[in-house]
Parts: sequence; C-alpha cells; structure tokens
Amino acid sequence: MSCILHIETSTDICSVALSENGACIFKQESTEERNHARLVAPYADEAISFADSHAIPLDAVAVSMGPGSYTGLRIGVSVAKGICYARDLKLIALPTLKVMCVPILLRDELPEDAWLCPMIDARRMEVYSCIYDRSLKEMRPICAEVITADSFKEELTEHPVYFFGDGAKKCQSLINHANAHFIEGIVPKAKHMFPLAEQAFVREHFEDVAYFEPYYLKQFVPGQPKSVLSALRKDK
Repeated sequence: MSCILHIETSTDICSVALSENGACIFKQESTEERNHARLVAPYADEAISFADSHAIPLDAVAVSMGPGSYTGLRIGVSVAKGICYARDLKLIALPTLKVMCVPILLRDELPEDAWLCPMIDARRMEVYSCIYDRSLKEMRPICAEVITADSFKEELTEHPVYFFGDGAKKCQSLINHANAHFIEGIVPKAKHMFPLAEQAFVREHFEDVAYFEPYYLKQFVPGQPKSVLSALRKDK
C-alpha cells in the first residue's frame, strides 16, 4: 500500500497529482506558462488536504528531477523537499525524460524494436534528449546537443526511433529518415510519474532530502534585461 504525491514542473506545464497504489485519486494541472511559483504550492496543499480528509497517509513525494527549465525544476524540488521535511516523508526523484516515455509506451502500435527519444527544448536549436528502449533501458545517455541533419543517423539505421516532446518540434525538419517518427502533444505531467514512482517506492530508491538537487544538466546563465542590452548598443 502506498500513497505518493507527484510534482512536475520541468517545463511550462505545472502539475501535481496524488496516487494510491498507482491509481490517480487527485490531480491538478495548468497550461499557463511560467506560473509554477504561484501554482505548485497551492496545488500540493490541495492534494495533501485531500489525502488528510480521506484519512489516507502519505508515504512519499515524487518529483521530476530534470533536465528542463532551471526555474521550474528549482521550484518543484524546493516544494517537494519542504513537504518531505514537514511530514517526514521519503523523497523520490524521477528523470524527466524517462517520465515522458510513459504515455508513449501505452500505444498499441509501437513496434517491439522501437526506441524512444524524448526531447525538451533547451533554447535555440539545442535540446535535452536521451534514447530508451521499450523497457526504459538507456540506450543513449542524456545530453544537451544542437540538432543537425546528421543527428541520430546511427540509431535510425538500426531501429525505428520515436521523437516527442517540445524539443522534437524544431528537429522535425532536420531529421529526415524513414525510421524517424514524430509524435505531437507529449509533455511531462505528474500523472505520467505514477508507474516509475511506484517502482522506485517498492525498491526503496529514495533520495537524501537534505542534499538532493535537481538535474540541471547545463549551468544556468542568466540573461541581461532588455534595457541593459539597449544601453550597451547605444554606447557602441
């Protein structure tokens, strides 16, 4: 028996869900961009209140660990750790790209030899990506890379590869191969975390709440405000 609170804030979607033995009993999500700081804590409070009002004890908090939006990940992990501290709960961290594969694996038409390539937009022509087989074994490590016409040539020669996520949109015109398949509408959501979180809970794969940090992959480089950039141009 397990009740897990799930928090997903790695991209523009902010979502929180509650699962009991792998089944959804509560969820909240918003497609409003960059509103994680305003929404995720109230969503989590609603989920906890739901569990308390139904006398369902929480066992753990699962959080999407990245890669993804630096700010989104920081907010989600901070809320997750705060709840774990306050309630003395276990912390489960799930790779965001692996979470994105869950809805794809539910598709009946997926070939047995298919490889999955979730992609998250990392700005410009760069994406965060990884390749998994159908058992979610990592076949190509997580990386941040600039996509070109030569990207994934070796993998596409050997397997049908399914590309999805917001990063896949800008790659579709560059990756031209008979084995390349693009699936639209896939974004990481809290409800997609259920099977992976349940598996981690059973195997007791927990994080150290005090020391856990999001998996940013790239170092955060803050941009300059437009007013500063304008002033610099005028000085030239």
